Amino acid sequence: MSDENLQTGAEQDADNLAMSGESSLGDSHNDDSENLDEHTAAVKRAESRAEELAHADELIASEDLQEGELNSNQVPDHYGASDLKVLEGLEAVRLRPGMYIGSTGPRGLHHLVYEIVDNSVDEALAGYASHIEVTILPDNGIRVDDDGRGIPVDMVPGENRSGVEVVMTKLHAGGKFGGGGYTVSGGLHGVGISVVNALSHRMEIVVHRQGYEWTQTYIDQKPQAPLARGKQIPEEDTGTSVTFWADPTIFETTEYDFETLRTRFQQTAFLNKGLRISLTDLRVPEDSANQPDETGESDNKVSYQYKDGISDYVKHLVNSRRSNPIEDEIVHFAAEDVKLGISADVAIQWTAGYSETLRTFANTITTAEGGSHEEGFKTALTSLINRYAREKNILKEKESNLSGEDTREGIVAVLSVKLTNPQFEGQTKTKLGNPEAKTFVQRVVSDRLGDWFDSHPSDAKRIVEKAIDAAHARLAAKKARESTRRKSLFESAGMPDKLKDCQSNNPAECELFIVEGDSAGGSAIQGRDPMTQAILPLRGKILNTERASFDRMLRSDTIESLVTAVGAGYGDDFDISKARYHKIIIMADADVDGAHIATLILTLFFRYMRGMIDAGYIYVAMPPLYRLKWSKGAHDFVYTDAERDEALKRGLAQGRQLPKGEGIQRYKGLGEMTYQELWETTMDPQHRILKQVHIEDVESADATFSMLMGDEVGPRRMFIERNAKNVKFIDA
Repeated sequence: MSDENLQTGAEQDADNLAMSGESSLGDSHNDDSENLDEHTAAVKRAESRAEELAHADELIASEDLQEGELNSNQVPDHYGASDLKVLEGLEAVRLRPGMYIGSTGPRGLHHLVYEIVDNSVDEALAGYASHIEVTILPDNGIRVDDDGRGIPVDMVPGENRSGVEVVMTKLHAGGKFGGGGYTVSGGLHGVGISVVNALSHRMEIVVHRQGYEWTQTYIDQKPQAPLARGKQIPEEDTGTSVTFWADPTIFETTEYDFETLRTRFQQTAFLNKGLRISLTDLRVPEDSANQPDETGESDNKVSYQYKDGISDYVKHLVNSRRSNPIEDEIVHFAAEDVKLGISADVAIQWTAGYSETLRTFANTITTAEGGSHEEGFKTALTSLINRYAREKNILKEKESNLSGEDTREGIVAVLSVKLTNPQFEGQTKTKLGNPEAKTFVQRVVSDRLGDWFDSHPSDAKRIVEKAIDAAHARLAAKKARESTRRKSLFESAGMPDKLKDCQSNNPAECELFIVEGDSAGGSAIQGRDPMTQAILPLRGKILNTERASFDRMLRSDTIESLVTAVGAGYGDDFDISKARYHKIIIMADADVDGAHIATLILTLFFRYMRGMIDAGYIYVAMPPLYRLKWSKGAHDFVYTDAERDEALKRGLAQGRQLPKGEGIQRYKGLGEMTYQELWETTMDPQHRILKQVHIEDVESADATFSMLMGDEVGPRRMFIERNAKNVKFIDA
């Protein structure tokens, strides 16, 4: 969660552009070749692309394909300075860093690391690198080493500078933009190492290439000398080492979080079968770090390499969800269309749980908003299971078809596609738009999963029966809800009877406060701005949707009221464009019970309306913990014990006094506040403190929700004991 900063106009627009994933199309490493005529090459690529689309039906699928990798005959052998296409400079980066890396907070800081690592991953995708080492230096510098081909060191045509200097100082100067360096590359923005240079106060580059070690240093974005050729090394010794120190005048913090980097690099290793990624934190002294566990992990060093790629990923997700699989093995298949330049890697396992875990990627980038490849997967899965159920007479003739949600109940799946020309769209540029991806994935999943069903009839029957059980529960719950609606005025009113809506019809300016308890709800209704602020009081704790089945969730009056008020639907029917409010503010007491209620509400949004979180629409209000009633002058509202002590010290030093016995009021709940106090401290946009809910890492969030809200007490206790000293509680 991050503090809400109330911004207006262009400043806010610039910041909002950036919530755009964790990597970008950037400048990449690395084989020398003849100069390319870029215009001619572009025309040829366009003609070739048209020819490929005309042959979209030609599918090449192979059991022996290296999962998720393109055929080696697609990877260009050449990668030299002439492949570096220069588009523009870095002038705008320091002025508007949020437009390039998402933010200048912790998210943006870590994005710098991902930019460099993604370049190394591109070398691995092209078949030239097998190991990436990331090191956090004692002074919070970052060093990334790979064993790829090394950034080109020869002179770039028309630039009179080395390839290293061009990719360091020119935006969009990577091999990904000239068409000659990579067939497939990761990333979203296309910024890469040049933007890292723009936002660092120092960078050091070491390249092993052409039998020599080449070095160059940059201070405040400027090279201190031309690229220098150093000692001679074996010709086969190639690679790149990039070290940088983020500019503290740009970023809110330059302190890297080991866990954030660890989870990201583990995911990268899962998606790139056989690639080894190591992370070492030199800020932790060796003598104070704990001993490595059975996996080789310790407080300051981890290394990941997965021989089974996304099969290992699915296994990891199933274990983190603590759900029992219902079939004996993970279904894993890969396929490729050489002419279209697209491959798909799919791994699936169904569990006894109720929630769906589907992770989709395009060129190793998380596609949080889904897209064409995800549509193809879901369409094929729903169609296949319905067809199989009918053919085997498991689903009776008079029964309705199973819905997509029915077929995916309890599923854990990873879908990774790699394309020559990915098209990203959507609010955060994490939605794949390539139409050919839907057709390709739909065909692959239908054919290959269909073959697996035919060869594993017992497992297939269990999967179908689980989907049918889900459908029966869903239909029963729907029938019960409709019966209840007909007996009440709720249906005619259209909105929950407890909802006190706002007058504005513009979702962008509307806020919905979800308030714990009728008492606090009454104060909130009195104190609100009726033009833009709506209030929905909740009575008691809502259903724990982590443990509850889907049909039980549908029968919950409280959850239906909340979902109806939000207006965007849930599950497969979720449509963020129908959201009635662009700020959903959870307002609970500043105590343990309030924190639990907030977590229950967040679990509901994460499991069934995650698009609201992804869009940045979910907030947690921070009500004050104390009021200091000074005898003279304005009262002070403070939010922590430390703030209380500091305010007391400051006030007494100024000669202010507190009335005896009643000078310090501790709020035990929102209901103790008058409506004026609630407005002044928690609802007034000019003075309130909101925490915006972000998901930095989906896998970690998924596992954490499962652990905190699941049935097992042991893991939850261990988590609390391990993190208690680091947690910033809602009442802290």
